[in-house]
Amino acid sequence: MLTKYYKVSALLVLGLITGHAASAQTDTLKISTQEAEKLFLTNNLQLIAQKYNVDAAQALVKQAKLWDNPTLSTDQNITDANKKFFNHSNGTGQIMVQLSQVFKIAGKRGKEVQVAQDGVQIQQAQFNDLMRNLRYNLLLDLSQIANLVDQRKVYEVEIASATNMVKAIDKSYQNGNNSLKDLVRLKALLFGLQNDLVEIDRQINDLQSELKTLLVTDQSKFLSPQITFSVRDTVINTTDLIAQAKANRGDYLANRYLLDQSNHNLALQKAMAVPDITIGSTYDQNSSYARNYVGLEISLPLPLLNRNQGNIKNARLAAQSQEYILKNSEIQLNNDVYTAVQQYKLSQQMLGRQETDFYDKYDQIYRGMAKAYQIKQISLQEFIDFFDSYRETKLKILQQQLNLQKAIADLNLAVGATVITPL
Repeated sequence: MLTKYYKVSALLVLGLITGHAASAQTDTLKISTQEAEKLFLTNNLQLIAQKYNVDAAQALVKQAKLWDNPTLSTDQNITDANKKFFNHSNGTGQIMVQLSQVFKIAGKRGKEVQVAQDGVQIQQAQFNDLMRNLRYNLLLDLSQIANLVDQRKVYEVEIASATNMVKAIDKSYQNGNNSLKDLVRLKALLFGLQNDLVEIDRQINDLQSELKTLLVTDQSKFLSPQITFSVRDTVINTTDLIAQAKANRGDYLANRYLLDQSNHNLALQKAMAVPDITIGSTYDQNSSYARNYVGLEISLPLPLLNRNQGNIKNARLAAQSQEYILKNSEIQLNNDVYTAVQQYKLSQQMLGRQETDFYDKYDQIYRGMAKAYQIKQISLQEFIDFFDSYRETKLKILQQQLNLQKAIADLNLAVGATVITPL
């Protein structure tokens, strides 16, 4: 009964695996890191949406440069003594026309333009920060998918070997040369490997969804990242990278531009306390001391009660708050770069050539151990122990490669620029 259960379970798992593999083979789109980045920059909808915010901020700069519209007003009699409507014949009736224009003083218009220009810089920095973070997600997705595909190959090799081993032991068991315990133990090992492979496929499927959303590609295609792994000796200087990060990182620059905007807004609010002057002209037909009167109008509010005190204090406190936010952002930037550099160096050390050569020898030993068990030179437990050790070793080297790829992505993210070209 137990043997029948393992056979049915194995068939179900293999069916899932085969179905996925067939789909991947017929609908696979091979894509390099460079090709993925080009698609990302062209297609990503979040970037397109944020770009509109930059354009919208630029429109506000144009608006800030515009002058206020002049004001035209008129006052006419509706009826006269004879009850005639709008009768202005023969010099009768009354018409008054006023035309006025507000002139902003104390440099208000220039200060408003500067605040709007700061807004453009903030939106552009936020666009760059969004692109920085999305590109990071893109590189991680590519690296993780490629790593899982390599893990899948390890499991496929072990599953093929375990399947052949189960067939051989099953045949030997039928002839009375092996125990049922050994057969069940091997089938349990095979079943565990097949379940692990299904879990890998599930992770790949989730990452494929994220990657296709970032690149806006056909959901029916399997995206196969083409990543060639290599260990590089790259000399990096933390101090130089921190300076580079301050010039490139969108989140830091956005906070710096917000501080500039806060200071410029404080200057604007102080200027708003200075009254604007309204200059105009008035034509009056009959109500003035002389007919057809034309006069000059100059007016300005007296800053006795409202001198914009509240807005000035608000702007000053906002600027002081933003100073501390910028300082905190700078500290975070320094720590991000330092940590990313250290992590990259550690990942490099873990993948030295000597260790890589050692792992490669496992393939030769693995084949020898499988043959040794079949001819009874080693026990089943010894074979399974090495079987597990082989898989763990191969997966560890793949994990270390992924760690290095992530360290490269983390370093580029921390600096806000491509310090090391992704693998």
